[in-house]
Amino acid sequence: MFNNMSLDEQINLLYREGTFIVAIRYYRYKINLYLLNNFYVEVFYNHKLDKIEKIELLKISSKRIKFYTDQIRLPENL
Repeated sequence: MFNNMSLDEQINLLYREGTFIVAIRYYRYKINLYLLNNFYVEVFYNHKLDKIEKIELLKISSKRIKFYTDQIRLPENL
């Protein structure tokens, strides 16, 4: 359901109901990690363009997991 929403709808839902966890820098992005209904969601913000470019569910296979786990402890059953 979340993936089928428009970017604007995803943003509104995250800011109303999501819990901010941590932010990391990753290449040209600042990525904010949120917890929403037991799912972790990444918000990719491009500073140069001053806009959110994409929002996606965090995948356990993501190479970015290490950046998050260096700062916080994520549940083992992601």
